Amino acid sequence: MSVELPDYFFRVRENGAFVFRVDSENRQRRIEMDQIAVVNIRNGEIKPHGERQLDATDLEAIHDWMEERRLTLAERQIDDIHRAVDHLNMTAHWAQTRATDAQLEEITDALLLAMHDLRSVLIRKKAERMSGD
Repeated sequence: MSVELPDYFFRVRENGAFVFRVDSENRQRRIEMDQIAVVNIRNGEIKPHGERQLDATDLEAIHDWMEERRLTLAERQIDDIHRAVDHLNMTAHWAQTRATDAQLEEITDALLLAMHDLRSVLIRKKAERMSGD
């Protein structure tokens, strides 16, 4: 049973990826990955690796990956926010039902400041949306 490999592999890193061209059509039937570029997802920069020249097929694959990656990261970000809401609710329940005085003393100031900061940002952003800015 043979599995067709993709033409490109993207080794994800914090702000983008290293791009490799995948080759399994060689005499030894080994998978070879040849780095062709470095991608920065934040600023959209694509740097060819070494003295490489990227062709239109390479650039199309890279741009497609970048768009898909941006969508994936956006979905993960909103999921993380929904999880944060869940954690705040669980934290409230923990503080009310199980937290010791020592535990509350340890986290109260940091949590109150973080919540105050978040509340300020949310109120300001909501006011901007309501005023149509």
